[in-house]
Amino acid sequence: MRLAFMGTPDFAVPALRALHQAGHEIAAVYSQPPRPAGRGQALRASPVQREAEQLGLPVRTPARVRRDAAEHAAFRDLGLDAAVVAAYGLILPAEMLHAPRRGCLNIHASLLPRWRGAAPIQAAILAGDSESGVTIMQMDEGLDTGPMLLAGQVPITAATTAQALHDALAPLGASLILRALEEAPMARPQPEAGVTTASRLSRDHGRLDWTQSAEALDRRIRAMTPWPGAWTLSDGTVLKVLGATPMPGLRPDVAPGSILPGQDGLWIACGSGVLRIDRLQLPGRAALAAADFLRGHRFAPDHRLG
Repeated sequence: MRLAFMGTPDFAVPALRALHQAGHEIAAVYSQPPRPAGRGQALRASPVQREAEQLGLPVRTPARVRRDAAEHAAFRDLGLDAAVVAAYGLILPAEMLHAPRRGCLNIHASLLPRWRGAAPIQAAILAGDSESGVTIMQMDEGLDTGPMLLAGQVPITAATTAQALHDALAPLGASLILRALEEAPMARPQPEAGVTTASRLSRDHGRLDWTQSAEALDRRIRAMTPWPGAWTLSDGTVLKVLGATPMPGLRPDVAPGSILPGQDGLWIACGSGVLRIDRLQLPGRAALAAADFLRGHRFAPDHRLG
């Protein structure tokens, strides 16, 4: 088929690669414009743009498309059979949604209608869901509200981080979009029950509230890994928490955030239960196992985090 591909982050790269390898004609790849990155803040192309250029595909990087009549016309003039959208990050107007013969198909990283919106991977872990997945959806003008074509599931375990779930869902989305284009399955409306929305993440989503349960804090750490990262304060210094383990059955009689004395490692009292911090990092320093961190960093007996 003659396609356009629209995506920006790493999640979209396996789908672009799979469509190209399957022999589809990709008339244009759309991605968000290069952004400042790194210490020097030099402009860096998105992962999708870099992959498209490696494959020798034409790339377009408009800063906006919603009200740009020239972009609408250029998209229409591509003469597409379909457009494939995967975490593009820009809202498509009706003029673009309906331009391809088969419309626009979205690779969405959740089992719709659960976790519509910007951060479905993190939301599923944070909520304690037992599974996630990918839904191939026929796009309409709502926020992830279009009818569903195909879906595939991936389990979420007690050790699943957002990075691990991302790495499982990205190739699943690639395989499902190939099937959707080949099989043209019947579209099914999304159920009205069970709709949830995953809001866009900010750095503050990673802040640990020690009045929560140890299990909830563990989910937050895993959901925010690698970005925006889970963190707490220690005497005003940001302490990044990279891995932790809830310790069941413990009910310390101290304030939440207190470091428990006499424990092997860094054990923290929570609103309910105890969380053992396994790996952490200070600003500008290397990440360390908790045992290594404690060799060079002493806490006062009454020290509290947060």
